[in-house]
Amino acid sequence: MAHQKYLRTFFIAFCLITLILTGCGSKEDKSGSATTEAQKPETQQAAPTPSVSSEATVTTQSSDPAIIVNVDGTKLTKDQLDSDLKQRVAAIKKQVPADSLPQARENIRNQIINDFIIRTLLTNEVNRLKISAAESEVTEAIERLKKNLPQGMTIEDIMKKNKISKEKMKEDIRFGIKVNKLVMSQPSATEKPTEKEIADFYESNKDKFKMPESVRVRHILIAKAPGDDDKSKAGKKAKAEDLRKQIIAGADFAEVAKKNSDCPSKENGGDLGVFSRGEMVKPFEDAAFSQDLNAVGPVIETEFGFHIIQVLEKNAPKVIGLDERMKTNISTLLQQQKQQQAFETILKKLRAKSNIVVYKN
Repeated sequence: MAHQKYLRTFFIAFCLITLILTGCGSKEDKSGSATTEAQKPETQQAAPTPSVSSEATVTTQSSDPAIIVNVDGTKLTKDQLDSDLKQRVAAIKKQVPADSLPQARENIRNQIINDFIIRTLLTNEVNRLKISAAESEVTEAIERLKKNLPQGMTIEDIMKKNKISKEKMKEDIRFGIKVNKLVMSQPSATEKPTEKEIADFYESNKDKFKMPESVRVRHILIAKAPGDDDKSKAGKKAKAEDLRKQIIAGADFAEVAKKNSDCPSKENGGDLGVFSRGEMVKPFEDAAFSQDLNAVGPVIETEFGFHIIQVLEKNAPKVIGLDERMKTNISTLLQQQKQQQAFETILKKLRAKSNIVVYKN
């Protein structure tokens, strides 16, 4: 878990959460044909979502129905709110049941108002302190973003999906860098966790460091198609049986997979990596966890097709020890928590001394 130069606070919350998480898929869909990784203990803190207390906020009836929020003279208009709300609701409309849409709409409306307040408070503060972000820093952040995108996704895809321009994206990233500098200027944000803090975290979260039983498997898939009749399925099963016989007779499993498998894993000789129970469809999982090490098991059928499976590794359940690598991971997590706390403290102080009015329009 490498330490990120830029704090995972406002930049992540406003850029990555908004632009990426709506388009990310799970790496494992229980298809028995997706590349998986070993389950690892969860020591990475989720990207924080900014939130502020309602303290020091005045809610009142507005004499001007065009204004929704006023933060120290900076105003969010009804037209701006409605435009943003319309776009965000349209993005989720197909994913939310019709009877839940009014509540979802209200939640989104409140989030837009909250985001406006937070961004205005932070903008005013970084401007007051004359905090800047050089073009080279923006470029570096964009390159970092590119490297962390899901496979097959580009920045252009994100901008198109979220209907934002390159200039707007750069503006948000520049703002995020400034806010990061503001947070990192706080002494508490740069404090390194002590050995005692690291050890205490480990002891208090032992359950998070348990590694379940796992296996590493390679397979060959002869895929079924939606329109297959019994004759077609029988032919595909026969093909899988013939390939298995070739492997048992001495053919190289990886080469047979590359030439015949219908799974993307064929590029890796059929290797699916390491996975635990619950990550694959049941027939595939049952075969993988019951087969002998290195044995080429019998052809099994799943909803995806016919599989030839070979187990390459068997890993018993274990608890990960507090070695140097784990200490580094925990230290990074604790430091991120300190930075998150510093971020929230800044917001609380800014809110307390600001004049924020939310109108009942």
